Amino acid sequence: MSQAASSSSTSQSSSQAPEVYSGPRLEAVNLSKRYEDGALALDKVSFKVNPGEIYAMLGGNGAGKTTTINLFLNFIEPSEGEARIDGIVAHKDPLAAKQKLAYVSENVMLYPNFTAIQNLDFFAKLGGKTDYSKDDYRAVLLRVGLQEAAHNKRLKGFSKGMRQKCGIAIAILKDAPAILLDEPTSGLDPSAGREFIRLLTDLRSEGKAILMSTHDIFRAKEVADTIGIMNQGVLVMERAAADLKGENLEKLYVQYMAGHAGSEQNVETIN
Repeated sequence: MSQAASSSSTSQSSSQAPEVYSGPRLEAVNLSKRYEDGALALDKVSFKVNPGEIYAMLGGNGAGKTTTINLFLNFIEPSEGEARIDGIVAHKDPLAAKQKLAYVSENVMLYPNFTAIQNLDFFAKLGGKTDYSKDDYRAVLLRVGLQEAAHNKRLKGFSKGMRQKCGIAIAILKDAPAILLDEPTSGLDPSAGREFIRLLTDLRSEGKAILMSTHDIFRAKEVADTIGIMNQGVLVMERAAADLKGENLEKLYVQYMAGHAGSEQNVETIN
């Protein structure tokens, strides 16, 4: 091959667009976590959340839900397996993984002496988003249901539901393909809960992949595409929500929790 042909080939190769990832936005692959004291918090958990899907992970305290969330966030490293975000292994390339992920915790940690708009501006810029205007912040706060009169008030006077709305607004501004929610409806009144479910359905329609850990069986059944039940670090059930329409999810939940205690049980999975 001549030098010119070689140069042309190299130029064409370098100009090709990078391959676009088309797999699950969130994926746990044989994910396990054993702590130094020997406690097994998570035992070979596998699941995936595709674009435009909401996965609700149910379970009691100590079931492994928050451990799973923390592994995706790389707050802790797995003992075995991988937590993948947009195909990126969280503990191997945490900075790249976190760029693809937004997170809203049960108790949203924002600055109480900042106003709602100031909090949005601070966290947006912290995440590298420097082109938002105050009008953008107002628009997203209205979208999440925070009344305009509260936009320039300090957060120290906000209710839990109002702080939660600010947290969701920050997640929306990050515009990440995947969203993690840890007990998002805990402590919300019925009206705020309904607004939150409406917002989740909007985000799903935009193609976001959402993993929600929750105790709230009613809300999970209302909004999720897939429901998983965790107990003692094991994913004991995973079913499409459409397949559960004729079943009593509360009764099913109690049965799985009781049936797993003290015995091994294989996960029931969707096809």
